[in-house]
Amino acid sequence: MADYLHLNMSRDELLAASSLGLAHLGDAVFEVLVRGWLAVHGKAKPKDLHKAAVSYVSAPAQAAMAERILPVLCEEEADVFRRGRNAAPHSIPKAASRGQYQTATALESLLGWLWLQGRHERINELFGLMMEGEDHAS
Repeated sequence: MADYLHLNMSRDELLAASSLGLAHLGDAVFEVLVRGWLAVHGKAKPKDLHKAAVSYVSAPAQAAMAERILPVLCEEEADVFRRGRNAAPHSIPKAASRGQYQTATALESLLGWLWLQGRHERINELFGLMMEGEDHAS
C-alpha cells in the first residue's frame, strides 16, 4: 500500500511533474503549515482562525513571504521556483496582480516539490523564515 503522507518520489519522477501539479500540492502543504502555525500562535475562535488563515494563504501574502526565502534557496530549489513562476496559470484572482500570482505559484511549486521528496525539515526551515516577524495571527 502506498504511503501518501511520505511519497518520496524519485528524481526522474519529480523532473517529469508539472509545475502546476506541484503547485496544487504545495498549496495544500502551505495551508496546513499556516493552520498549524495559527493553532499554536493564533486566535481561539474558529471564525478568527479562518480569517487569519485566508490572510496568509492569499497570493499577495504568499508572494511577499516568498521574497523572504529567495536568498537562501539552493540552485536546484531556485530552478524549481523559476519553473513554477513561469508556469502558465489558467486564471488570476482579482485580489492579486499577475506577478504576485506567479510568485505565489512558484512558492507552492517549491513546497510541493520538497514535500514529494520527503524534505519536511527543509519545508519547516523555509516556512520559519517566511513567518519570521509575523504578529501571530494578525
